Parts: sequence; C-alpha cells; structure tokens
Amino acid sequence: MQMDDMILVSVDDHVVEPPSLGDFFRENLPAKFKDRAPKVIRRDDGTDAWLIEGKEIATFGLNAVQGRPPENWGRDPSSFDQVRPGCYDVHERIRDMNVNGVLASINFPSWPGLGGQFFMQNTDDEFVAAMTRTYNDWHLHDWCNQYPGRFIPLAISGFTLGAEWMAGEIRRLADLGCHAVSCHPDGYRFGAPDYHGDEWDPAWKAAEETGSVIVFHFGGFPNFMPRTPFSVIPHAMPFQTAIFAGELLWSKIFRTFPKLKMALAEGGIGWIPYFLEKADFVYEHHRAWTGEDFGDKLPSEVFREHVQGCFIDDVTGLRNRDAIGIDMITFECDYPHSDSTWPKAPEVLWKSLLAAELRDDEIEKVTWQNAARWYQFDPFEHRSREECTVRALRAQATDVDTTPREYGDVDHTHNLSQQANSFIGQQQINTVGTR
Repeated sequence: MQMDDMILVSVDDHVVEPPSLGDFFRENLPAKFKDRAPKVIRRDDGTDAWLIEGKEIATFGLNAVQGRPPENWGRDPSSFDQVRPGCYDVHERIRDMNVNGVLASINFPSWPGLGGQFFMQNTDDEFVAAMTRTYNDWHLHDWCNQYPGRFIPLAISGFTLGAEWMAGEIRRLADLGCHAVSCHPDGYRFGAPDYHGDEWDPAWKAAEETGSVIVFHFGGFPNFMPRTPFSVIPHAMPFQTAIFAGELLWSKIFRTFPKLKMALAEGGIGWIPYFLEKADFVYEHHRAWTGEDFGDKLPSEVFREHVQGCFIDDVTGLRNRDAIGIDMITFECDYPHSDSTWPKAPEVLWKSLLAAELRDDEIEKVTWQNAARWYQFDPFEHRSREECTVRALRAQATDVDTTPREYGDVDHTHNLSQQANSFIGQQQINTVGTR
C-alpha cells in the first residue's frame, strides 16, 4: 500500500455552528419557543457571538485556527470572517476534507457543549428537550445529509434530562441512521448521577439494542495552578482520559450490558497498554476484598470488547497495537482545532504507520475499517472504493488554497495568556453546570 491508497475516516472533528443554525431553530422549534431561539449577533466592537437566553457566547479560539499561521494561534479570531470558512460552511468543509484526503468524519459541536450541556444550564426541561432535539435534527439533516457518505452523524445526548429521555432520543435518531451519541464524562457536575449506579441503565440499554456508540469527548480541565503553562492543557488531556476510562471499566456498565460500545474521543492511545496491564494487576491482587467479578475474563479483555480509542499522531500507541488491540484503534483528524494535522494528515499519519511497521491489513483497520464497523457506516455506499482514497479526493481539490493566512481583521493585541483564558473559558461549558 502507498500513502495515496489509504482511505481515511476521522472519528473526531468539530463544527463551528454557522449562523444558519439560528434560522433552523426559528423554523423548527415548537411555536412557543421560537422567540427564544438562539441567533448570531454582531457586537459593537465587530466581533460575533451567539445570543442564547440573554447570554453572549463566543465560539472562536483554538477550536477554529486551522488555515491561520501557527505562530498567530495565540491571537483570538473573534468573528466568522476571521476563521477559515471550512470551520462552519459545510460546502467548504467538504473541500477542506478533500484536500486533506479525508473521506468521512464525525463532527462534535462547539457552543452547545460536547454533550449538549450548554442547553442544560436552563431549568426549563421542555425547552431544553426541544433545543436538543432540534440541534440533533439540524446536525443530521442540514449538515450531514447534504453530502451523503461524507459524515458519520453524531447526536448530543441531553443527558441531564434523565436516562429515559436520553434512551428515547437514542432510539429516535437510530431510526434516522444516527448511531453515535455524545455524552459528557463529568455529568455529575451538572447534577446528573455518576456512571457507577443503575440510573443510566435505560440509556445504556437503548444504545446496546440499537448498536449506537456512546462517545465521550475530552475537553474539560482539572484545577490547574495559577501559573500553569498553557501547554499543560493539551498535554494532560490523554491522562485525564485514562482516569475516566478507569471509571467506566470498574463500573458495572460493561458487565451489565455485554454488547454496549463506548468511544473515547481525542484521548490518544499511547497510555492504553499500561492502563490495561495495571487493570489486570489490580484485579488479580485486590478482588478478594474489593468483590470485583469479571467472570471468566480479565478487565483488559472486557475493555477491549467495549471501548474504542483514537489518535491523531501516536507512534507509541501504534507500536504497541497488539497490547491495545488493533480492532479498537481509530484515526482522528481533529479539524479545525489546533491539534489537527490538516492539511497534511495523510503525510503525518503515513510517517507514523511506517515507523510502527503496520501491515496493510492493520492500516486498513486503523484508517477506516474499525470506524466503519463501530458506527455502522458503509464508506462505499455512495461511491466506489477507488473514489474514496486520498489520491481520488485530493484530485477533486486542486483549487483549494491551504496557504496559512490571516482571515479578516484580527486583533493582534491578544497574547498567549489571553488566548489561554479564552480557550479555558469556552471549555468551561464542558465542566461547570448551573442547572
């Protein structure tokens, strides 16, 4: 296999919601909620924000910097004309996917929060439910379905509305072809039960029965020290993922629902081999007094059956693929976030695959087969295999300019500290609830 022969399916990208989403809300929310529909406003200082229930929410920062010079990423873009159109325009997104050789991707939300938790800061459950359903319908119909076969749809779960409501939404969306549901690793921060009890069983049962994947994306942060360097935030993310993975593994979820699938987005894979080794050690040394019982399996075996990991560039993980389990490893691009390897994802990935000495059949699993199986996605439903390769997609994008440049008039007075504060402030939607 050559690099250009690869088929790339990314299980972690993001959408910066376009102003047209406001129109979709106004057109599709129940009549009594239309005057509460979110909308984009242009503020007096020329910046853009979403106006939602009287709150102004900016959706720009390190989550929308691709296409700009890396040395300027610490300078906040603050309006739609200051970010690459592929961040929010689905037609331009396809062009940016083509030039990057990526056939299909999962797109996580921005201002609604990774699990839709921004909606849930409102105490009107009927309004929250309507907003969550309408957002999911927009994502499916106005984003994904405009280009069949190019996106794997992802729903936000509405997790603070309770497990029964979440179960109903999982089933509704599965009937529409959506088999990925984004939940939040820190639901308890929003007043929801933690994942160790049986309160969530209706939701897990619905996901198991529909073959839907519960996806946990990592974007929250622990309490850093006052002078912690900004680099600690992206560096620590995989290790936060590992802590949450332990919460899942030692809960009763996988033992109660033996066919349930979960995914850990943007968490890397290099930590998994020791995580699994340590899990088996703990089980064998402590189960006599902790009462843990995995039946005739080890915790590591159970984890491999239920959990999918993904990586952007992770040679350590790929070299240890046998210890991880080749069938649970998937590729991510993370466009348009600062960690993304766009527009050189094939080159970066190929270098890692060669360094780790993957065979062709292993490359196929990591780059698309595992994702397709996990999310019930057929990459060849709408086009031939030959039309899905890096080579074929890039041939359609010869006019796409990938030269880094500034977009619009950017305020160059912002420094890295301000950018860090802005980024963390945006991500607090993912960690702090007021419900």
